[in-house]
Amino acid sequence: MMSVQTELTIPDGYRPMRLQDLEAVLVLERRAYAFPWSATNFSACLHAQYSAWVVQEASELVAYGIYSVAVGEATILNLCVSPTHQRRGLGQQLLLFLLAAAKTEQAQEVFLEVRQSNQAARALYESLGFNQYAERKNYYPGVGGRENALLYCKTLLDQTDPPR
Repeated sequence: MMSVQTELTIPDGYRPMRLQDLEAVLVLERRAYAFPWSATNFSACLHAQYSAWVVQEASELVAYGIYSVAVGEATILNLCVSPTHQRRGLGQQLLLFLLAAAKTEQAQEVFLEVRQSNQAARALYESLGFNQYAERKNYYPGVGGRENALLYCKTLLDQTDPPR
């Protein structure tokens, strides 16, 4: 039987994303990605009531993450750390928080996709136990054409849960 964590510890500086955050989120998204999400993408996630979190240091928004959960499966939709705050472990901390949050919503597996060229993100996901299970050819727009997406999955188990 799968035991489910019922209480989520929210780290300092973490809070749910609000519509009022969209301007700052879009600025960060555009700084971090050559092909950023649009305001419509973010507002659709908020209106769908997906779990969306921001990380602030002082008054500066430095990271955010969005995921959805349905029928025991979570999907990480967007995870972004400001380029000026990367390589400090913030992405790992945020991803661990999102995994814990998804588990409180009874997610048993977590899925995500990443650009094939994003070596840093791939290394992070693999270090946290994500395994690549598929590839989508020519999925993402790229500077010199299309780029493949790699699909990853991680099973969320308690230490007392038997492996599946």
